[in-house]
Amino acid sequence: MTFFRKNITFLISFLLLFFSFSCKNNNKNVETTTTSVNNIWLDDDALLDTIQKQTINYFWEGAEPNSGLARERLHIDGVYPTSPKHTVTTGGSGFGLMAILVGVERGYIAKEEAFLRFEKIVDFLEKADRFHGAWPHWLDGQTGKAMPFSKKDNGGDLVETAFLVQGLLTVAEYFKDGNKKEQVLVAKIDKLWREVEWDWYTKNGEDVLYWHWSPEFGWEMDFPVGGYNECLIMYVLAASSPTHPIEPSVYHKGWAKNGDIVSNEKFYDEDLILNYYEHNKAPVGPMFWAHYSYLGLNPKGLSDKYADYWNLVQNQAKIHYKYAVDNPKNYKGYGDSLWGLTSSYSVKGYKGHRPGNDFGVISPTAALSSFPYTPKESMQMLKKMYKDHDSLIGKYGPYDAFSLEHNWYLPRYLAIDQGPIPVMIENYRSEMLWDLFMKNTDVQSGLDKLGFKYNKP
Repeated sequence: MTFFRKNITFLISFLLLFFSFSCKNNNKNVETTTTSVNNIWLDDDALLDTIQKQTINYFWEGAEPNSGLARERLHIDGVYPTSPKHTVTTGGSGFGLMAILVGVERGYIAKEEAFLRFEKIVDFLEKADRFHGAWPHWLDGQTGKAMPFSKKDNGGDLVETAFLVQGLLTVAEYFKDGNKKEQVLVAKIDKLWREVEWDWYTKNGEDVLYWHWSPEFGWEMDFPVGGYNECLIMYVLAASSPTHPIEPSVYHKGWAKNGDIVSNEKFYDEDLILNYYEHNKAPVGPMFWAHYSYLGLNPKGLSDKYADYWNLVQNQAKIHYKYAVDNPKNYKGYGDSLWGLTSSYSVKGYKGHRPGNDFGVISPTAALSSFPYTPKESMQMLKKMYKDHDSLIGKYGPYDAFSLEHNWYLPRYLAIDQGPIPVMIENYRSEMLWDLFMKNTDVQSGLDKLGFKYNKP
């Protein structure tokens, strides 16, 4: 990068941050723009640098200080309606681990400083509450004790654990050929990985994985995870475990429903490939289904007897884009440059936005985390936001959700929505996280065991 380019990028980032700090009023009209930003010609790389730097900072500067883990949420308005500031999220922290690696490679974070943060995180996770090796959804970042996600959800959460382990294994791959201190970190991560009892979560040997178990309530949450959703990575890791693996039948009978997971339907002229109806009651799911499992698991060239996973995730993003262009409910702002529905904050509470459950609320992470699948359409969204709707952007990147239809937004962030943005943008730019995660030999063994075909790095 030339000297000129470096300084232009710095100036752009500074100005964007300056103007975003001036737009914190909850009642501010979301269509109000700052013309100074519009007058700056941002090229694609400068925009990608800017949003990656901002969203990574959620997990760097914005982290809970004692544990180093990702706060469940950060509300710039200071309001915490459901969880205190020291609540950390295990799954979102897995995304954050990967985001910090991007920060190192992009030169935003010094490698030694990142290593110290990883040490702090791993040391905290070693002592934190676990339930047959699985961490809970939420932890107290000060004490490491489980914080109930709901009344009976106060024990192990295998899905959030899978998202966390995906990040931990990626960090281990990054440092595995490093110096002695780095080797110690890798060994600690390997120990945590080996201690997750994936097979325990088959509930005494059933051919399906259960989401939750609690020492107080046992299996009362009663959530067997089957049919397509965001949880593919959980089954892959469960099969990959060198110490507590599941049998292939758990994947094929539990997750794939003996083949009933397959769909031959189309939506907006795109093949659905898998059946979204199981937990969704709609033809297609919220966009996070195409992100969470694929931060490390590379869908390019990935297939089994049920799906070509690149076609699956790319088609889902195309459907969301086409839906916004079609705009069947005539919501204000929807179109080729403002699109993407996923679970996020909403005008009233928190909603699982998707076609079929659309309230006029756009969640930026939906389109921006889809860069590998829809680069042109995602770039249109990115440019539109930063040029014409900069009041929707704050210190840690785009706010969680907004609605032009209802003239609504809140200056608030969620870890699980910010995390996929820098990671998936990096996978679009360099495939860095995909390359690291897919190099893991345990993961390769698990994919082989389940009958996947894939491109080895």
